[in-house]
Amino acid sequence: MILQKILAISGKPGLFELKIQTRTGFVAESFLDGKKITVGMRSNVSLLSEIAVYTYNEEIKLAEVFKAIATKENDGPSISHKEDNSFLSSYFREVLPEYDEERVYASDIKKIINWYNMLQPKGLVTMEALLQEVKEETPE
Repeated sequence: MILQKILAISGKPGLFELKIQTRTGFVAESFLDGKKITVGMRSNVSLLSEIAVYTYNEEIKLAEVFKAIATKENDGPSISHKEDNSFLSSYFREVLPEYDEERVYASDIKKIINWYNMLQPKGLVTMEALLQEVKEETPE
């Protein structure tokens, strides 16, 4: 349930929490400044729970990637997303050794680390919370 109400909206910085669905779209609250915005149905919106990262064998859900970062950082903040690309790639290789370097770009890694660092202070990407998220998504 953690990542299922968190949105990335194309053209808008940061992440948003889905608050209310309306007839013409929905209302979302920014994690950056707490402001509420209305978003129309035509906007390009991604639910974090639906995002996955390419590996050589399969696609790994973003919750799993966040869990790996939280494990590596012992539930603390990650490195800055503003580090240089080679440093970010080597860090991401430690977190997710099998990620596909040809299909996962430096911009994707920056975005994932930035999102993690936005959600971490709010307690949304702890190992415990993400373990629950992964259990809910896995069909039995």
